[in-house]
Amino acid sequence: MPAFPLRALAGACLLTLLCHAAGAAEAYPAHPVQVVVPFPPGGNIDVSARVISQAMGQALGQPLVIDNRAGAGGTIGATTVVKSKPDGYTLLVAGSTVSIAPYVYKNVPYDPTRDLIPIGGIQTVPMVLTAAPKTPVTNLADLRAYSRTKGGHVSVGTSGAGSAPHLALEQIVHDAHVALEHVPYKGGAPALTDLLGSQIDMMVDQLNTSLQYIRDGRIKAVAQLGRERSPLIANVPTLAEQGVPGFDVVTYVGVFAPAGVAPDVQARLVGALAAALAKPEVKKQFSDMGAAVFQMNQAQFKAFVAADIAKSKAIAASAHIIVE
Repeated sequence: MPAFPLRALAGACLLTLLCHAAGAAEAYPAHPVQVVVPFPPGGNIDVSARVISQAMGQALGQPLVIDNRAGAGGTIGATTVVKSKPDGYTLLVAGSTVSIAPYVYKNVPYDPTRDLIPIGGIQTVPMVLTAAPKTPVTNLADLRAYSRTKGGHVSVGTSGAGSAPHLALEQIVHDAHVALEHVPYKGGAPALTDLLGSQIDMMVDQLNTSLQYIRDGRIKAVAQLGRERSPLIANVPTLAEQGVPGFDVVTYVGVFAPAGVAPDVQARLVGALAAALAKPEVKKQFSDMGAAVFQMNQAQFKAFVAADIAKSKAIAASAHIIVE
């Protein structure tokens, strides 16, 4: 066979291979995407993941399948994602725990700044400091006076040692200069039960789980912990408004991918997330949960997560928080 036809054939084959490769790259996602949730079904993060996965699946043209991998404060699920192939087919939906866990648990096998790529925020939930019915506290000034009379033994419940509410409590102690006694529970529900019965003095919790009890007057909202007042309890001042400048603590839920995911795949995920969050029915679902949809692009969310990680690391070190 003459040399020219051979070269032409080889060129045609190479062109075909390149076209196939380009087509494969454009085809993402070509099959369902696994979404790892590092907590059991039914909680705030799980519900958020299910809402956003359904809407993102519609935008991507492939289903996003939830995989609950609970345990060790969310580190089991996060580690699963970190060790997965960085092809965009394994994602993590997680919250503040992704920023906290490596600094409160021993031997966590990942670094959130190095091993995870923030794709985008889903929602934020304000946090609130509440008081039990029998606790004579309605504001920060009351709390400082009450702490002095009790020698600092004001019991404050949280959903657990090393949790986001625990770190928020330690930040209150540090920034507001008030002595408080942490009482960790295995979840927010048992802590809230004891608060309702005045078996603990106070609690730090997400607003969405405490909201109905605040509205019913069964517990008292002492301070909102975010930068701005939530319209859900607009009459309750923030801690910053009560004399703690710059205090700002919220919990968040976002989408993460393992380090190494290609920029074009990231772009597809970012676009699908934005399309999902723009849906009126998605906004309503989060509003009904007491959450606000994130209003950030990917670069802004990356900066937000980096700042949250730095703050969590500093608080954990200052308060000597170690979870066995």
